Order: sequence, then structure tokens, then C-alpha cells
Amino acid sequence: MSLQDALAALVDPVRRAILRELDGIPDWTKACGTFDLPVTKATRSHHFAVLRAAGLIEQRDSGPRRLNRLRRPEFDEAFPGLLDLVLAER
Repeated sequence: MSLQDALAALVDPVRRAILRELDGIPDWTKACGTFDLPVTKATRSHHFAVLRAAGLIEQRDSGPRRLNRLRRPEFDEAFPGLLDLVLAER
């Protein structure tokens, strides 16, 4: 998990919206298709891939759904306070 990858992922408002939503729910309870995002399915997939590559989220398949987990503890250990700062910004 690099700071450069994290900052590149966090700069996009759609990705920040995904993280905000994941931050307020238990792990593994939100599927990719259930996010209300103003983008196409292909663009949505791209945003999730960027977040995954940056180490911000983890995903697992559960039947036909792909469930998500915000990797907050791992991210907070690597970059203390950064996620709080970015997610608090409304």
C-alpha cells in the first residue's frame, strides 16, 4: 500500500462516496451493485478496481454478488488520520 496509490484513489469523488458508505456499515454487507452511483457499470467496476489496487477495500465473492470491506484498520495503521480527514470532507 503506497501513499501515492492511496492519494490517487482518494482524489475521485465517486471513490470517496464508496468509501464513506462502506465506513458506516459492517464488513461484507454491501455488494458492488447496491451502491447508488452516478456512473455506468463499467465505470463502477473501474472505481472498485482502483480502490482495491490502492489497498483501501477488500472484496470477496458470495454467490453472484461481490461483497466489500473497507480496510480501515490496515489503512489507518499505514497512514494515521488520512482516511478520517478525507471521509469527513463533505
